Amino acid sequence: MTRLSTAFAKAHPALVAFITAGDGDTAANLDALVAGGADVIELGMPFTDPMADGPVIQEANIRSLNAGTTTADIFALASAFRKRHPDTPLVLMGYANPMTIRGGDWFASECNKAGVDGVICVDIPPEEDPELGPALRSAGIDLIRLATPTTDTARLPAVLNGASGFLYYVSVAGITGLQVAAQTSIDEAVARLKAHTDLPIAVGFGVRTPEQAANIARVADGVVVGSAIVELVAKHGVNAAGPVRDYVASLKQAIVTARKASA
Repeated sequence: MTRLSTAFAKAHPALVAFITAGDGDTAANLDALVAGGADVIELGMPFTDPMADGPVIQEANIRSLNAGTTTADIFALASAFRKRHPDTPLVLMGYANPMTIRGGDWFASECNKAGVDGVICVDIPPEEDPELGPALRSAGIDLIRLATPTTDTARLPAVLNGASGFLYYVSVAGITGLQVAAQTSIDEAVARLKAHTDLPIAVGFGVRTPEQAANIARVADGVVVGSAIVELVAKHGVNAAGPVRDYVASLKQAIVTARKASA
């Protein structure tokens, strides 16, 4: 059992919480996510052209890069997080350039040394898996793939081939933070995906309120929340930890209540 598989098995459903590395007091905010009840942490690697991200996370990327955040800084944050939280899974989410510029083997080795559990690379499709996939798998790092509303049954085997950890279902065809998927479409998509894989299905993009999180929790194995947390970091700056903890706790409570109600 990996940290990721343990987290999903134990929480069911898991709350997956995202923040951008180098935006605000990242270490304090990571601790706040754990204190609020997040089961899995996604740490965004800031990038100049984050094609899947909406304005909130784009602005967080800019703040982080303007502050001078480097890949080395991100691994230092991850390593320190692992020492403070030995059991909480940490996933790096980002784009191909920072992950592959020094070679996939280098990146996978650094992930392993820092205690990173998984990687989501938005812009490496399954057809380009050799860029990063083999190196991550040989280092024991889960490669988490994305499925979308346009991922049809013919495409799904390619997406699932070599995937591990969990499957991230992007619930809207678009960028993070702006749109909200209809719950009926999420219900149908999760059921379809579960027919093709035993991996946990986590649903994200557009999840903002405890009520939305609760509705998704009734059908999915995980609920991913990012932009709404990053907005709190933008609003409160280096003092965001308290508001982040309280907001995450409200999401966690809604998820727990929803699962108990549907049990």
